[in-house]
Amino acid sequence: MKNIKQIINSEKLNIPIEVKAWVKTFRNDRFIAVNDGSTIQNLQLVIDPEKFDENIRKKINTGAALYAKGELKESLGKGQKVEVWVDELEILGESDPEKFPIQPKRHSLEFLREKAHLRPRTTLFGAIMRIRNTLAFAVHQYFQKNNFLYVNTPIITSADAEGAGEMFQVTTLDLQNPPKDETGKIDYKKDFFNTKTNLTVSGQLEAETYAMALGKVYTFGPTFRAENSNTTRHLAEFWMIEPEVAFMDLHGDMDLAEDFSKYIIKEVLHKNREDLEFLEMRLKNEEKQKPQNQRSEMALIEKLEFVLENNFKRLSYTEAIEILKNSKPYKKKKFKFPVEWGVDLQSEHERYLVEKHFKTPVIIYDYPAKIKAFYMRLNDDEKTVRAMDVLFPGIGEIVGGSQREERLDVLLKKMYDLGVDTKELYWYVDTRRFGTAVHSGFGLGFERMVQFVTGMSNIRDVIPYPRFPGNANF
Repeated sequence: MKNIKQIINSEKLNIPIEVKAWVKTFRNDRFIAVNDGSTIQNLQLVIDPEKFDENIRKKINTGAALYAKGELKESLGKGQKVEVWVDELEILGESDPEKFPIQPKRHSLEFLREKAHLRPRTTLFGAIMRIRNTLAFAVHQYFQKNNFLYVNTPIITSADAEGAGEMFQVTTLDLQNPPKDETGKIDYKKDFFNTKTNLTVSGQLEAETYAMALGKVYTFGPTFRAENSNTTRHLAEFWMIEPEVAFMDLHGDMDLAEDFSKYIIKEVLHKNREDLEFLEMRLKNEEKQKPQNQRSEMALIEKLEFVLENNFKRLSYTEAIEILKNSKPYKKKKFKFPVEWGVDLQSEHERYLVEKHFKTPVIIYDYPAKIKAFYMRLNDDEKTVRAMDVLFPGIGEIVGGSQREERLDVLLKKMYDLGVDTKELYWYVDTRRFGTAVHSGFGLGFERMVQFVTGMSNIRDVIPYPRFPGNANF
């Protein structure tokens, strides 16, 4: 049985067709718009009211599942090329029109989050999830084509890769009466793993160990951050893409990040054009409601093509600070956050560099060591590290990576200075004891990329069931 996308694109007419789908609308007691999720376009079914009695017609409600058999014809009406003239019709699953919440009208995104189990029935979320699917497949396609090995890193870990401490604890201990040791502290030796464990914030450290044996590896899996943030850019559970490559320095890392980003965006432009056009029109209508000075300068597809058509501008953090300090927004005190060497750049700074100053995607490298993680390679100035961030229009940072610190003595000193337990991470340090070599990698939050490609303003709307502070529904 063909899906609706295949039926709509069929080059043959006047052929028998079978359809299984959900009702979107039913009008004039004759025309049924149905969709099975394969395409943004609905398929029109045409029934003869005299052929199907009132009992079955009453059950053709929005949300109902049905089976139809008939003949594919050229459509005489507007809005579709083909339609199916129905000979047989069966209601597979009824839908109560008084109770089904996803009616054919505009719903707020806040309302749809409360109906996350039904929101994929909407045109909007169907488009988002098809694009998410294309991006996910393209991730694997890119790395497999480029001879990377896919590595599954642990979800439960005793290591904090980021050192921020914002981790979800995993335990089987009795929380009402946990066992204590002789000092009165919780005895984690009695826990399931005989140590304190958490959900992973990153698979990077484990991926590094495999890169140092297999050359080129990547992870693509769920990660968790117990950060009490309610912004439109943060989730407590999200998917992370993390390649790690042996014998590759920071310049190679930047090349990889640029090439990879362009590849997966190009795939969406090629495979999901109709979905993107729908999302672009939706965004244009939203933009009309905003004040002139808050409107986006680029349409959605134009923004994606902007990434593909431009070489990413590369500059050091120090150069970026100087540009920002000489900018009109800084001189007129329009930036909300401070601009000074040693302070992390905020989204407003990143977007200024991309959208106003360079008008191209940007990669900033050589950040101050104090604002970056312990595993990043220290530069000769001993003030900066070989870190890099890729900045996109409309969203700011989308990729963060670095050349990893491969020198044993420097790594140990950095871990000591930052209070990172070298005994707990002995296995990570071992890779610097035995056959150490230059290596690099980056992390890309998958939902951040889906958010960029779809133009959605809230990251909670680009993952099937978002997890954020105060919410773990569904």
